[in-house]
Amino acid sequence: MEIIDKKEILQQKLALIRKQNKTIGFVPTMGALHPGHYALLQHAKTENDCLVCSIFVNPTQFNNPEDLKKYPRNTGKDIDFIKDICDFVFLPSEEEIYPDTPSENYDFACLDKVMEGAFRPGHFNGVAMVVKRLFDIISPNAAYFGKKDFQQTVIIRKLVQIHSLPIQIVLVDTVREADGLAFSSRNALLSETKRKQAPFIYQTMIKAKTYIQTKSPRDIEQWLHNQFAENKEFTLEYADIVDADSLLPVDNFNETQQAVLCIAAYLDKIRLIDNLELNKI
Repeated sequence: MEIIDKKEILQQKLALIRKQNKTIGFVPTMGALHPGHYALLQHAKTENDCLVCSIFVNPTQFNNPEDLKKYPRNTGKDIDFIKDICDFVFLPSEEEIYPDTPSENYDFACLDKVMEGAFRPGHFNGVAMVVKRLFDIISPNAAYFGKKDFQQTVIIRKLVQIHSLPIQIVLVDTVREADGLAFSSRNALLSETKRKQAPFIYQTMIKAKTYIQTKSPRDIEQWLHNQFAENKEFTLEYADIVDADSLLPVDNFNETQQAVLCIAAYLDKIRLIDNLELNKI
């Protein structure tokens, strides 16, 4: 494994890889790595000759400065965690990614206006900024993203479409802890007591899924709001059932090939997100 912090050096090394007709898989991360990230890396490793992982806490996707300050960072631990699987770890500085003040303004239609976008204005534009830069630097054959950030995966696919990038976007199933909580970098910010309460989100989603044959999407959403209202430990931000492609609200389960339940909630001021695929024709 090689650790590289300059894009020119990384590009030179990857050019040599391509000359050997080898494929390059890429997993972008913001560090605070956990088994969910490792699953992405494993998936990418099995499908490519060379594996690149980037670790960069991207400031442009944080609409809340306090959230950026609190984001967990432990680069040494991260590198040790993935040293046995990666060929290259890219550790750029902010100046390396943004040598000039970024000014891109992407039009994702409604994709970045709902759910996360409604509560975190500018978030997905910032995500698109950094992902496009990383794609330009690395030019991977395939890039791997976790389904836990479902809305992000839809927007990344749109980004690739907008720029006609020859990159395959591969989605990997959410990895969960034994009690159902989705692995997340933010989990480390929970106290021991709150961590034990956190699986309520997944448990409630699983219960909601049992109603898809008897309740409408709107009725299930209302049921979810009621469940969170009864649990005073959580503050629900949204619980939306949307089409997996358009992210528009689903009015009837029979009218969409894939409906996804997406949830965001605060637990002790820590914002947690999760989602669950409800039906698939």
